[in-house]
Amino acid sequence: MAQLTGQMLIGFERVTGTGKAISGVDPRTGERLEPEYRHGGGAEVDRACALAEEAFGAYRATGAGERAALLDSIAGRLDALAGDLVRRAASETGLSAARLTGEVARTSGQLRLFASDLRAAAPGISARYGAGPPEGAGPAGGTATSVDPAGEGTPEIRQGRVPLGPVAVFGASNFPLAFSVAGGDTAAALAAGCPVIVKAHDAHPGTCELAGRAVVEAVREAGLPEGVFSMLYGDGPALGAALVTDPRVQAVGFTGSRKAGLAIARAAAARPQPIPVYAEMSSVNPVFLLPDALAEGAAELAEEYAGSVTLGAGQFCTNPGLVFAIDGPGLDAFLDAAAAAIEADPGAPMLTRDLARAYAEGVERLERRPGVEILARGREPDAVAGCRAVLAAVDAGDFGPDLQDEIFGACSLVVRCAGLDEVIGLAGGLEGQLTATIHGGGETAARLLPVLERLAGRILWGGWPTGVRVGHAMVHGGPYPATSDARATSVGSLAVERFQRPIAYQGVPR
Repeated sequence: MAQLTGQMLIGFERVTGTGKAISGVDPRTGERLEPEYRHGGGAEVDRACALAEEAFGAYRATGAGERAALLDSIAGRLDALAGDLVRRAASETGLSAARLTGEVARTSGQLRLFASDLRAAAPGISARYGAGPPEGAGPAGGTATSVDPAGEGTPEIRQGRVPLGPVAVFGASNFPLAFSVAGGDTAAALAAGCPVIVKAHDAHPGTCELAGRAVVEAVREAGLPEGVFSMLYGDGPALGAALVTDPRVQAVGFTGSRKAGLAIARAAAARPQPIPVYAEMSSVNPVFLLPDALAEGAAELAEEYAGSVTLGAGQFCTNPGLVFAIDGPGLDAFLDAAAAAIEADPGAPMLTRDLARAYAEGVERLERRPGVEILARGREPDAVAGCRAVLAAVDAGDFGPDLQDEIFGACSLVVRCAGLDEVIGLAGGLEGQLTATIHGGGETAARLLPVLERLAGRILWGGWPTGVRVGHAMVHGGPYPATSDARATSVGSLAVERFQRPIAYQGVPR
């Protein structure tokens, strides 16, 4: 395995912090992993932000081809490091080698998607309005040109997008690669022309160091200013607040808990110059099982559902935490089969002891909640930070806002409804979600669909929400509190636009 140094990366410099000492911990055994890392503080934030600001002018002036080459170079380095990344991430997270191997591929794939888009985009500034080239000719490298109603002689107005400036990215605990140091937020910001400062996650510091070094090496090789990328270790509230409130930082990408996401959003909004925060925070991803789907294959649906709930110990932002269905023989058969599948689940380690503790406390609250029935429990895993799967049920009359709270882990609640009107009524009262899933069809689904369009960022017809495909059409976002900005996505090519703003050029020579 590549030698780890225990240092943060501020531009091209490796820096040892002077704050609290942390180490990676194997959640299966509790073993502390070498090396030790130390938190940075205000001085490290200031240095990283100063370098990023210095680099911004030169980096924003790079062409699409140069940025594409940088992204491809990072992707290639991650692929070359795949063995080391998988081994270290497995030790720090308890996730399987197969899962992590796929995550390395997804991480490099995201980078290559943005690189491909940059290369495919014709040079120049797109035109939305203006009396420019002859009709049908279109601007060089733009989309289409429309004629200004003011008529002949009106100055041409052409529209482009410019990068915002340095971006702070907060790595996620549950995806140590794809939503971390070189993950989607970093890839999108670099593609947009923005330097990036990453706050590494304390739960997998060694994995962060390996990925961060790959990015730094690619920046150096490309001959770009060192401030294009930095990576810091530090206390979440203190160092995170310092990053978000530094006047040189112009946007934030975050994946994590609602509590932390809202704290970051409040800090950003309180600045003399507020900045956008794109925070993915919490979601219970409701699934709607319609009578025709249950009649056709309740047992098969139950097996698939249990697999989605328990995948990765339920540590997905798209875990199906709520199910709504109409009471009857079909739902009874579904619940019987789902209970059997949950009871057979062997359990798995969670990412950290703190997450395992929070999961156990969430299940305890659910057990004590009047009206809730625990239908099944999985087996107790052999891990110090283990997750035991839980299936629960409640009648619609006993369902309340408190049962919308996310229990991060392999736990799901089925809500028994008397009819479709009750299902639709409950759906309309849910908080914003990343996903909503329909199993079934016909007029019943047609009535439900408009409700879900207001509820979620992604609607699935069949299938299960765990797993987010990286592509041009994907939306991984949703109304509050799933995210802080429902107009944005953290996955897919549209993600780049979070870190740019539109600008119009009126009468400016080409």
